[in-house]
Amino acid sequence: MTNKLLQLVIGLLPILMVLGNSMLIPILPSIEADLHLNSSWSGFILSSFTIPAAVVIPFVGMLSDRFGRKRLIIVSLWIMVLGSVLCVVSGEVNENVSLFMIGRGLQGVGAAGTTPLAMALIGDIFQGKERSRMLGSLEVFNGIGKVVAPLTGATLAILVHWNHAFWVFPVLCMVILIGLRKTVETKEVYHKADKKSLYSIFISKGRLLFPLYAIGGVGLFLLFGILFFLSYHIENTFHIDGFFKGFTFIFPLGAMTISSYWCGGRLKADEELGWTYMKCGMLMMSVPLGFLIFFSSLGFLMFFITVSFGGLGLMLPVINTFITGSVSESERGLVVSIYGAVRFGGVALGPIAYSVWREDTIEMFEITFGLSLVNLFCFWYLNHRKERRVNLI
Repeated sequence: MTNKLLQLVIGLLPILMVLGNSMLIPILPSIEADLHLNSSWSGFILSSFTIPAAVVIPFVGMLSDRFGRKRLIIVSLWIMVLGSVLCVVSGEVNENVSLFMIGRGLQGVGAAGTTPLAMALIGDIFQGKERSRMLGSLEVFNGIGKVVAPLTGATLAILVHWNHAFWVFPVLCMVILIGLRKTVETKEVYHKADKKSLYSIFISKGRLLFPLYAIGGVGLFLLFGILFFLSYHIENTFHIDGFFKGFTFIFPLGAMTISSYWCGGRLKADEELGWTYMKCGMLMMSVPLGFLIFFSSLGFLMFFITVSFGGLGLMLPVINTFITGSVSESERGLVVSIYGAVRFGGVALGPIAYSVWREDTIEMFEITFGLSLVNLFCFWYLNHRKERRVNLI
């Protein structure tokens, strides 16, 4: 089992999760029109995937601590295949909304066993510098997925009907299933964390974990909320559609991917260096969002969100490393999965909130900047309480 092959197989898991929403962003108007949905409901096309995932993720994490990561990943992938097939069929049966939403929900349940369990699996297999590098690469794959997904969705919408774009998921699931069989040995039994031990985890390490959860969740909320707004803004205001609309997402998401790659390659197991990267990323993310209140033309919008997403990309590998490395193997599945649920909660709520806020863009940017200040406060809290930090395992 080579590390490179394992890295590729595990890295495909977050790409699969990202495709679940990001691939749909450029084709939301087409889905909305065919399913006869009001524009105010279009955000639920995305949230019908992310809300089930956010609810199921903690349970998947607990089960993986008991029965093994590989087994739960395999079950999750087959559930995603089933949901994807239902989404394809829904476009053939008189554009059946109910069948489509059921399929999206099953996709979300399947997605619960992708990125969070990939993080936990890396934490189990690797240690120290190698763990930090692999977790950094996980965010790189995540970013690559976010860059490729809109282009994939926009291109498939041109070539085929929107529902056939969902065949991407079964194909990718099969590739991952074959790769897992070749690269990851099944660990039959994990230690089961009882209620008392879980209580002690959050009592002793909650001062570290909860602010990190909040920073990751708010960051993903802003990311997907802004992307949702951008999809409609550039089409309705500037009449940019199809492939070229998908191409515009490359700039902010590309910046996020590059910064994640750069951070993951240099983070190693140095906790102080990680805090320095988080500080830089926090400022890069928050300050440009404040400028959007005053400068919101398309050029300024693309520039400021590109810088902001670059800052988010700098923070995410650090958060992954700190959360994954702060607990033992027997506790990791649940702790990492709760983080995954918070992230998914942000992804789920972002499009819903921005579908309402986009009616008044100035107020929307003010709220966006305010939420970025919440993250700054969480970071200040962590930085202020240096004696409370937990050393990485």
